[in-house]
Amino acid sequence: MARASGGKLSIFGELWDFMKVRKKWWLGPILVTMLLLGSLIVLTEGSAVAPFIYALF
Repeated sequence: MARASGGKLSIFGELWDFMKVRKKWWLGPILVTMLLLGSLIVLTEGSAVAPFIYALF
């Protein structure tokens, strides 16, 4: 069900509702992995570890 609040949490709520109703549970691990990799890249962007992280990919 659509949420009335226009915040960022409503996007995650709608995604959760979509996964619950449509039984798309396989999207969960993909989204978590993408979130973790994205945060790893953002957090190590300005540090000395960045060349080693980018070498992994």
